[in-house]
Order: sequence, then structure tokens, then C-alpha cells
Amino acid sequence: MNSPERRQRLHELVLALIAREEELPFMDKEWPESSSAGAPARWLDQNRRTLQRYQALVRTAVTLDALVDAEDTPQDFTPG
Repeated sequence: MNSPERRQRLHELVLALIAREEELPFMDKEWPESSSAGAPARWLDQNRRTLQRYQALVRTAVTLDALVDAEDTPQDFTPG
């Protein structure tokens, strides 16, 4: 279920995780100068790493939210 309350919780978790980061880069929107042959590759790699870092924060928030939900509604998975 994707309720507005859950979306708000995830949003708050992501913001809290971002606040804990010492340095969190932004995506570099400027295309590099073509004077250097390796510049476009470095630019793409840097943006890829930045995106992966944000994705990791979102996955962490989703995991934390699921753990909180599991604590609130424990389920018995033992064979019966």
C-alpha cells in the first residue's frame, strides 16, 4: 500500500539521512568542455556515482520504514 502517510515517512527518512551526510554532491548539469578527451567520461562517471549515492539513501529509508512497520505489526512466520 502506497499511502500518503507512508510517502511522507519515507520523505522524512530520506531528509534525515541526507542531513547526516557530511558531504553530498549534486549532479553536475554542465557538459564538460570538449578540450579534454576524458572529460565526458569522468563527468558521466561522477554523475553516476552521485546518483548511486542518492539511490542508496532512498533504499536505506525504504528498509528502515519496512523495519518500523514490521515492529508495529509483528507476524509469526514459524511453521505451525
